[in-house]
Amino acid sequence: MDEILTTPTENLRYTGKKHPPKDHKENGQRVYPYLPSDELVEAVNLAITLQRPLLLQGEPGCGKTKLAQAVAYELELPYLCWTIKSTSRAQDGLYTYNNLARLRDSQLLGLGQITDPQEKRRVKDPKTYVELGKLGEAFLSDKPTVLLIDEIDKADIDFPNDLLLELDEKRFSIPETKKEKTARHSPIIFITSNQERDLPDAFLRRCLFHYIEFPKKERLIEIIMARVFGVTQDKSTIPENENELIEAAVDKFQELREFLREEKGERGKNISTSELIDWFEVLRQYPHDEVLKKLQGPLPYLGVLLKTWDDHRLYLSKSRGKDES
Repeated sequence: MDEILTTPTENLRYTGKKHPPKDHKENGQRVYPYLPSDELVEAVNLAITLQRPLLLQGEPGCGKTKLAQAVAYELELPYLCWTIKSTSRAQDGLYTYNNLARLRDSQLLGLGQITDPQEKRRVKDPKTYVELGKLGEAFLSDKPTVLLIDEIDKADIDFPNDLLLELDEKRFSIPETKKEKTARHSPIIFITSNQERDLPDAFLRRCLFHYIEFPKKERLIEIIMARVFGVTQDKSTIPENENELIEAAVDKFQELREFLREEKGERGKNISTSELIDWFEVLRQYPHDEVLKKLQGPLPYLGVLLKTWDDHRLYLSKSRGKDES
């Protein structure tokens, strides 16, 4: 068994107040400012203190997946993302073992085609064919690591239960090498769920839970200012005409969200903050007065906001009804 090297987490405190500059990138990925609620900041710090995963739910586009990156940025920790698919297995997050490569190399060794002594030792060592998954990397990292397990409910129903021991005891075995790996540090784990299926009770007991509410108007305005202009403090630096456009765009966005909710109830996807940001970026490419005038009638550039023909038809029928009245 590997020796465990623990790192105290008492000094790791997330505030949600340290933001990257505009267009900042980490490992080739753009990192955006993230504006958490006080309740979400508290949930993150509880998860860090208790060394338990934080399970995040909320409608698509409410900010679940960006939180982990924001925490890693503020705390200056490594960030890993394990994106779950329908074919994902729990073991894949820990390690994979390349049996085919080992068989091929063993055959070459037996045929005398591998003669270098160092290469022979490499082929005979079963550790050569072990590749760590994202959870395995987080366990064995040289410093505490932020890990996002994204959309866990996309996997097979048994997937969460297959991780119970590893999440509880921060260790896993590799039978092929007859070794047990114990975490050097307890990772900070965020798990997102879109509520596509119920998660097992045994898994839920091992997590903390937080539901991220969709942002209200003032927070949506702050999100646009942060994402589009990189402004999180002195909002007076944004030109007045841009502020006017932000207000108008957010008002129309919220009207559309409310209309879709009334028409569809809770079924189906509603428009999200990512679509609002894209739509605002499109709006500001045109003359200010022209865009404000367009916002007084049927919404322009609907294809940026609405992603299904059913939603288009609902909105167009509403617009025709207004025109006839």
